[in-house]
Amino acid sequence: MEERDNKNKFWKGVLVGALVTAFCAMAVVGIASGIWLVARGTKATEDRVAEESTASETVVEHQISEKEMRLYEIGYKLDYIERLIDTYFLFDEEAEKEDPIDWMYIGYVASLQDPYSSYYSEEEYQSLKESTEGEYCGIGVMVSQNVYTGLVTVIKVFKDAPADVAGMLPGDIITAVEGMDISGMDLSLVVGDHIKGEEGTEVSLTVYREAINDYVDLTMTRRIVQNPTVEFEMLEEQIGYIALSSFEDVSTDQFIEAVDALEAQEMKGLIVDLRNNGGGVVDAAEDIADYLIPDGKDIVSFKGKGVEDSTYVAQDGHQLDVPIVVLVNGQSASASEVLTGALKDNEAALVVGTKTYGKGIAQGIFSLPDGSALKLTTAYYYVPSGECIHKKGIEPDVLVGLDEELETMVEIPKEDDNQIRAAIDVLLEGEDVVKARLEAERVEQETEAGAAD
Repeated sequence: MEERDNKNKFWKGVLVGALVTAFCAMAVVGIASGIWLVARGTKATEDRVAEESTASETVVEHQISEKEMRLYEIGYKLDYIERLIDTYFLFDEEAEKEDPIDWMYIGYVASLQDPYSSYYSEEEYQSLKESTEGEYCGIGVMVSQNVYTGLVTVIKVFKDAPADVAGMLPGDIITAVEGMDISGMDLSLVVGDHIKGEEGTEVSLTVYREAINDYVDLTMTRRIVQNPTVEFEMLEEQIGYIALSSFEDVSTDQFIEAVDALEAQEMKGLIVDLRNNGGGVVDAAEDIADYLIPDGKDIVSFKGKGVEDSTYVAQDGHQLDVPIVVLVNGQSASASEVLTGALKDNEAALVVGTKTYGKGIAQGIFSLPDGSALKLTTAYYYVPSGECIHKKGIEPDVLVGLDEELETMVEIPKEDDNQIRAAIDVLLEGEDVVKARLEAERVEQETEAGAAD
């Protein structure tokens, strides 16, 4: 029942948004006809119609703008709907008390049919701002959402975190939280409003696990989770390794500290691992690219609506003078693609792995006077070559997928990770040698598979 109620609320919001949009389009018909459309029924309504008719005549005399007419119509109709609900809705006292106006805003933004644009209530906006601080109270997972299907997939489980203890695995698809269907919900709201919570409280999630073709219910206790967005170590042959799990406010400083520490150990090459990094704060990606490439090089350009075209250019006076390989996969998106494109197009790094996600649009968040906020897609971004990679992604220089048996492991030992192995080989042996070997291995596997058939 709770699941049905929540789905009804969501679609009620979408319907209201659509109705508001349609009603705005009809406003040009005139105030009087609009009043007639909604003013049928009780004697009290008839009295109000008389008052509004007088008001409408005054409005026409002053020749108000079309926009003012729309606002007048919307306000009147919503007031009328509210009075009908107060008078006739059977379950009003049992209904969960939520501000219907928030649902109207949600529905109106949903009518844009842009999966990246959202309305946030004051509480949701506050939660969103806190999510970039690198520490939170939750279950210890990284998730991504397919904007076309709405599916929320676990891409990383932090070791020993509540989700790990409960048995959650990478690749699990979260379908419900506390029995509530989350299909189609904005990812930041799913995480901020439903998965995160007070320390010590329990949360139950339902996941679909493809390996067993079944649903699994998992219950875990929330606790404070440290999200170190940067992890680093020195690998064999003095090759540094830095993994960026997301781009947050703290990521730039953490990344610079990692590079400096590895340079102090006489690093001879660097692997930057952006696999499963769905993005985050674009400024962090720009600043990290700035730290790695020479001054004067373009990092990323933005062209949009209502905002000035802009180009971010390296200018911090620092560059890294060792060979770099960037590791990516199909979950490397947005800010990850900004960094990848900047390094690849400026020939500062080779890219190893599989094609990136392809999110080449940027969003702006606009705070509203009442503490709420609106997130809107405002611009396309372009990598230094001038290409917009939206819905295209970035092709790697060396194509190599992760071995299938490793895909659901919570933590893959680096010595067993074939993509890291390929990245090391590119740094030690060169791009052409590794590509030739991988191609030979692919042909051999296809030959063996054909013989087995």
